[in-house]
Amino acid sequence: MSGLKLIFAGTPAFAALHLEPLIDSEHQLLAVYTQPDRPAGRGKKLQASPVKQLALEAGLPVLQPRSLRDADAQAELAGFGADVLVVVAYGLILPQAVLDAPRLGCVNVHASLLPRWRGAAPIQRAIEAGDASTGITIMQMDAGLDTGDMLATASCPIDARTTAADLEQGLARLGPPLLAEVLADLPGHQARAAVQDDAASCYAAKIDKAEAELDWSQDAQTLERRVRAFNPVPVCFTHLDGQRIRVWEALPAGAAPLPEPAGSILQVTREGILVNTGEGQLLLTRLQLPGGKPLDAAQILNGSADLFAAGRRFDIPAAAD
Repeated sequence: MSGLKLIFAGTPAFAALHLEPLIDSEHQLLAVYTQPDRPAGRGKKLQASPVKQLALEAGLPVLQPRSLRDADAQAELAGFGADVLVVVAYGLILPQAVLDAPRLGCVNVHASLLPRWRGAAPIQRAIEAGDASTGITIMQMDAGLDTGDMLATASCPIDARTTAADLEQGLARLGPPLLAEVLADLPGHQARAAVQDDAASCYAAKIDKAEAELDWSQDAQTLERRVRAFNPVPVCFTHLDGQRIRVWEALPAGAAPLPEPAGSILQVTREGILVNTGEGQLLLTRLQLPGGKPLDAAQILNGSADLFAAGRRFDIPAAAD
């Protein structure tokens, strides 16, 4: 089966990477849906999403409803007469009327090997949990939260240095060809679809910026995973001498219990700043001072050695005291 009439719905760069190959494919793109323009940058000027920018460059109709619960918005979407609605990180809930509108329903490109991580932040939660692998699932959408039948999957490893940025790039290479494979024979994939095991699912909650504050009473491995999971957004941080220090990269650096309080700076070398935690030690290797750029530890210490002197202690979040 070829030449499907498609509507595409997505917003961030990850979604745009899935839209791009569809533009010159055998399929017909009828319209592109994306979230309304948002204020961005220091000037808070309205900025179009990566999906909108790409769609406009390709001369495609772009629609940006604030909600799809409105009857007029639903009628407008149904009026395109699409075979399929392809959804990639769109960010809006699709009501049943929208799910039912395309002839072959709605398919979603989800950044997890379902049912492992359902929800808004599967990439970050997989790293944070210490998963050895994750992947892409092409799913037939239903009214639940990422609960639909699975049409196809592709896996991707997570190693001890993988950040959220790294993993997103890896998954962005897997998703477009897998989506193309499914769309080439959608009825066939629908006939062979696999039902998810709800008991094996975890909820990938949206990232709250408050989660990015490092709680030094936790163990070093947990903290190191969080640093990788929240790189590049929202980026982990801590406080020292009233300054907010962002931590971009860190490494576990010992498991032996030490008498110094959690958060204490134990040693400072060009390789990094060694900090005691609730269990084990963490070596901070790339940091960012207020108003500065991310720098390797050696560069930071050139101008701020006194701030990070051994014996000083990073703040423990108030909620953890």
